[in-house]
This record gives sequence, C-alpha cells and structure tokens, in this order.
Amino acid sequence: MRALLCTNPGPEFALEIGDVPDLVPGPGEVVIDVKAAGLNFPDTLIVRGQYQFKPEPPFSPGAEAAGVVAAVGAGVELPLGMPVVALGVYGAFAEQWVVPATTVMPLPPGLGFEQGAGFGLTYGTAYYALKQQGRLQPGETLLVLGAAGGVGSAAVQIGKAMGAKVIAAAGSEQKLVFASECGADLTIDYLQEDLKTRIRELTAGHGVDVVFDPVGGGLSEPALRATAWDGRFLVIGFAAGDIPRIPLNLALLKGLHIIGVFWGSWVGREPVASGRNYEELFELVARGVIELPEVEVHAFEAHAAAFAALTERRATGKVVLQIGV
Repeated sequence: MRALLCTNPGPEFALEIGDVPDLVPGPGEVVIDVKAAGLNFPDTLIVRGQYQFKPEPPFSPGAEAAGVVAAVGAGVELPLGMPVVALGVYGAFAEQWVVPATTVMPLPPGLGFEQGAGFGLTYGTAYYALKQQGRLQPGETLLVLGAAGGVGSAAVQIGKAMGAKVIAAAGSEQKLVFASECGADLTIDYLQEDLKTRIRELTAGHGVDVVFDPVGGGLSEPALRATAWDGRFLVIGFAAGDIPRIPLNLALLKGLHIIGVFWGSWVGREPVASGRNYEELFELVARGVIELPEVEVHAFEAHAAAFAALTERRATGKVVLQIGV
C-alpha cells in the first residue's frame, strides 16, 4: 500500500509517498481502507518533532480518517465493508490504517467520506471544550478565536446549538463571512480592529462568558482581559506558534477560570463520556441542527499544498486529503 511518510522530523516537512506492507490487525484492532483523512494542527507538530508523542521515523502522520472496514482482529465484530470514521494519534495518511476498535464509529448517514474524515477530531474537541470544560450555558456569550479554522468553525456551530450568543474572531473578511455562514451572531476582524475594545463594545461592557482559543500568540491576553466576571478561558492550542505568557493577576481580579483542553488525553481517560458526546453530536447532525460546511479537499499527491493551507492559516474550515477511491 501507499503511505505518506515522514522520514526526517524537523522544521522543513520531509514528507513523501512511499510503499509499505499491507497491515494486519491484532486482537481488538481494525484495518480500515482509508478513503479520506483530515489534517489538523497537531499533524504539523508531529512531523516537526514538536508533539507530545514522537513516533520513530519513518511514520505516517494523520489522526483521523474515514473509510471502510477491510479486516478485523480477534474479538471485533464489525462487518467488512462497513463505512466508518476512526481516530488515533498518527498513521491515517495512508491507504490503510490499523486502529483499536474502540476508536472506530459508523460513518453518520448522509455524510461523505471527505466530510466524515473532518468531523471526529474537530467536533469532538470543540464539544468537549464547551460542554465538559467550559460549561457553556444558554444565553451566555462565547468568543471563538480562529473562528474560520476547522476546530474554530466547529466551536461556532456547537456554541449556537448550545444556545449561546457567538462572537467569531478571524483575520480576514472572507473568513468572517465563512464564520457567519456557520452561525456566528457577530464578528471581529482582529487584523483590522482592536480585539479587547471591540469585544467590550459588542457586549456593552459586560465581556464574554467563555473564550475558545485555539490560536494563542498575541490574541490570548486581550481576549482574556475582555472576559466577564467568573468567565472561562479555554486553552485549545497555539496555531499562531507562540505560547502566550498570561499575567495571573488577571485571573484573580476577574474570578477567571483558565482551563486546559487536552481532548486526546480525556478520550483515553473517559471513553464512555466521549462516546456519549459523539452520540449527541451525531444526533445534532441528523436533525440538521449542525450542518457541516464543505471541506477543502486535496489529492493525496498534493499533500504539500494541503499542509501549506493549514500552516499558513489560509484554510476556511477543514482541510482533507483524498486518499482512496
């Protein structure tokens, strides 16, 4: 089979498509014929050698995919040919992927492989962040930074589904239009407007109740300064590259909760709760409460362009590699 291989982790992506042996499932495992795989910010870190997990090269990045069941190991009863989505840490950017059966879910009805490949990680992260960690309540105000990205646009949609007023912040008019199409009530162009001042204006001085921050860098502190009393600041990631240094006196003065969102670790610790989250998400999709936006699809051979769309923060919504046919 063909696989996208990282041969030399580092600042410059050393990625090339090569041939590797077909996979055989062990007990409790599933081999998936991958049709499409979603790109996520952690994929850029893992190929740079900057992620928490550092696989031995050569390895295939990719943490989520959609495809069909090709083979199952002992103790697994999934039917061959069943359309599924799957989650992992790496290995999805290949024509086959072997994963534990516990991470495999049926592809929701009505979703194609490309949309399914971009669903699991971003919507799972956003829902866990807003439900379990942020405790977002109907009528509260949610600020989403990086609102046109994969996880940001998922947070916009889920925030609306949970009954919040959503302020989307992004860095261009095109991205803000996309965020509005995802359901944002109000928008801020943080390259043209002062973020803290504009939040204060849009909330009549009250501030936002919850901040969803997958960006980091210079946006985190002004967003935090514009939170309301007893606000919740959700640390999702650092797509801007820089990890901000927050003055902790701000947390004291505002009664503020700064909350880390390590979704991958939570899934391993709380698989039953994670499963319930996905059941609820699939139900929201089935009822049309969440309408998944179109994804940006790149051919397997065009993987460099797909990674560039992500690392240069040009993408609106999810970036997906089309791998199988």
